Amino acid sequence: MKSLILPLAFAASGVVASQAVAQDYEVSLYTGWQTAPHSRISGDFPGTGASYDALIGWDGKSFEMPPYYGARGTWWRSENLGFAVEFTHTKVYAPEDERKALGFDRMEFTDGHNILTLNAMYRWPEQWGTATPYVGGGLGIAFPHVDFTTTSGYKTYGYQLTGPAMRLLAGVSYPINERYSLFGEYQFVYSTNEGDLDGGGSFKTDIKTNALNFGVTMRF
Repeated sequence: MKSLILPLAFAASGVVASQAVAQDYEVSLYTGWQTAPHSRISGDFPGTGASYDALIGWDGKSFEMPPYYGARGTWWRSENLGFAVEFTHTKVYAPEDERKALGFDRMEFTDGHNILTLNAMYRWPEQWGTATPYVGGGLGIAFPHVDFTTTSGYKTYGYQLTGPAMRLLAGVSYPINERYSLFGEYQFVYSTNEGDLDGGGSFKTDIKTNALNFGVTMRF
């Protein structure tokens, strides 16, 4: 019997440990510096139905109200592999001279260009001392707050489901105690957006954002 007790005890402790890892839940909150490179926007102009097409040099304005921010909930199923749900409130503004040339007084997704994805996550615990590098990628949807006003007075103001989105990220997490960690990461988000403008108009544009995020993670 004694010869069986120790192996059984070690096996039981291994099961408990693996279950504890499998129940590793984290909630991460972040902000940062977010930009958006040029992309084309096209569609039909409200009221007239005339088509428009232009290359827009989007501005991010990360720290102006409403600010850029995000939240991620991660369920680590093992020491390395996890799954996450992530929401990001990104922002893009069309510069004044470019939107005026198209016939718009306002052309922006600032409350915001919202992205929701389901991610697969992979980490290397304490790979660099106590620091843990990680990567992730996910697929989801874009549901921006569309804020367009034409120079002739047609206004579109509200949330729309505009198309699919994808996310890639890589970062490093550093623990400050047993429950909290600080992290920094890079994120790339791509979305395809098609929506309606009041007055019979439409828009279509692909939005790409780059962000350097910093935030805090709470472990449960």
